[in-house]
Amino acid sequence: METTRQAKISRLLQKELSEIFRQQTSKTHGVIVSVSNVRVTPDLSLARAYLSVFPSEKGKEILDSINHSAKTIRYELAQKVRFQLRKTPELSFYLDDSLDYIERIDSLLKKEE
Repeated sequence: METTRQAKISRLLQKELSEIFRQQTSKTHGVIVSVSNVRVTPDLSLARAYLSVFPSEKGKEILDSINHSAKTIRYELAQKVRFQLRKTPELSFYLDDSLDYIERIDSLLKKEE
């Protein structure tokens, strides 16, 4: 069960991470990275960010690049939320493949018709 504080911090981190990724991906044409969900642990020390990457074929490659630069992203995030949070949580990034899953179900349903 997520507390109200966890939910507020999750939304704040999602908004700010989305802005960071929007700025970074504006330089690389043809790739869109969006933050679909952020979950924060009850002690607020770890945040799991679920990323949706378009096109999905580049997802693994982009995720590896993001995980490699996680410390830099955390620093940028800390600069943006320094007045709202005392300590910025550690970040871990995961690929959100729910859109691929939905697309696969749709294709299976169309095949049945």
